[in-house]
Amino acid sequence: MNGYQADLTNPEAFPFVLLGNKIDVDGGNSRAVSEKKAREWCASKGNIPYFETSAKEDYNVDEAFLCIAKTGMINEHEQEIYFQGISETVSEAEQRGSCAC
Repeated sequence: MNGYQADLTNPEAFPFVLLGNKIDVDGGNSRAVSEKKAREWCASKGNIPYFETSAKEDYNVDEAFLCIAKTGMINEHEQEIYFQGISETVSEAEQRGSCAC
């Protein structure tokens, strides 16, 4: 798994979820990756949750979101530790609507 694009400091601990989107298109005949191959890849990466979804058909969208939300809640404690060093105050420049950079 490559966490470099997201600039993850610990990609092995990041709660990834894989979505196979637009499964309603063409009856699945034009898929780039088969469901079997996607599930095998997820299993090889530590059983990453996998959902086949279709926003158009409202298929598995809620289930995928709930999985992501639950995973986020489980990892909330680690995130609180990470954010302890970040100031919650808004600078004067940000209050005026300009960049503080």
